[in-house]
Formats: sequence, structure tokens, C-alpha cells
Amino acid sequence: MGARRLYLCTPDRPDLGEFVAACIRGGVDIVQLREKGLEARQLLRRAEVVAEQCRAGGVPFILNDRPDLALAAGADGVHVGQDDCPPTVARAILGPKAVIGLSTHAPDQLDAAGTEPVDYVSTGPVVHTATHPDREPTGFGYLGYAAAHSPVPFFVTGGASPDTVGAMAAAGAIRFVVVRYLTEAADPEQAAGRLRSAIEAALAQTP
Repeated sequence: MGARRLYLCTPDRPDLGEFVAACIRGGVDIVQLREKGLEARQLLRRAEVVAEQCRAGGVPFILNDRPDLALAAGADGVHVGQDDCPPTVARAILGPKAVIGLSTHAPDQLDAAGTEPVDYVSTGPVVHTATHPDREPTGFGYLGYAAAHSPVPFFVTGGASPDTVGAMAAAGAIRFVVVRYLTEAADPEQAAGRLRSAIEAALAQTP
């Protein structure tokens, strides 16, 4: 996970398979399906669509919240939140080779992740987002804390775009979760390419 840079988190959409494939061609190197509005069997079918595209593109596929469905869909792992299935349970379901991710929103949660069987954490959102409208943003200071103290690779969440990743990188981020910049793009492949290029440029300028 440490080598991954651009993490797409997407809800379901009518063109899900084509959209994910385009983002991967543009430079996305890990994909999460996060969909809260589907019943289990529907979610499993949509997860299988993403799993197929990720296998074809050679990138890991992560399902949000549901380790049981991640196992059934052939996902590479699962991402859980602070109030979701505990990482220990997810690990027991998916086994030692699966990727387990955990959301963190404060230093104490990040510190506690060091005692959990997780492969990466997300940190943020650093700014207010539509994905989590009721959550107070962490601000950029949390990135500096994560850069100094995270026990595992961390991905910053909240508002990633070509215009914002420079400031995020300067604050300590080197891995980025993107949602709306790609999900709302008219041409997801080109948008992913622009964002990937902006990330590489920002990291090249960061000591």
C-alpha cells in the first residue's frame, strides 16, 4: 500500500464498470466501492463489476464496510470506519493476505490504529465534504501529525484535486483519496491523468 498514490472512492453509478476502467487508465491505482444504499445482494453484484475491472487493470479493489461481501466478491480487502465492523473481525473473515483499511479523524484514533490489524488508514476529511456532510473537517494540521506518527501508510481524504494536492503534500500527505473530482468529471480518464500528474509534481517539490 505504501507505493499507492491515487485512491478512488466511488459510489455505485449506471456506468460503474466503464467509469472505474477509465479512472484506472488515467492513473488511479486503488479503488474502493462505497455504496450505502444497496441491499446485500445488489451490493455484491455491483462489487463484482468493480472487482473485474480492477483485476483487468492490475489494481487492488476495496469494498466499504462489508468484509463478508468483500470475500464473496473476490475483493482484495475492505475499508471500515470507526463505528463499522472492527478490523479484527474483518481480518478474521478475510484472512492474513487481505488489505484492511480504517478511517481516522483525530490523533487518538490514529494512535489506536497501531494496535489494530490494518494495512493503511485514511486521515481526514481535511476540508468539509459532501461525502461526510455532518463531520467536522480535521484541517491540515492532522496531516502533519499523521506524517510523523502514523503506524501504517495513510491516505488523506477531503477535496483532492489538481488545485489542492500541492498544499496537502506540503502538509505531509503523499497518498490521496479522490471522490468528487473524478465522479463528477465529464472525462474521468483525463481528469484522473491531470490529478495523477499534479500529485507527482507536488511530491517532486516536497523534501
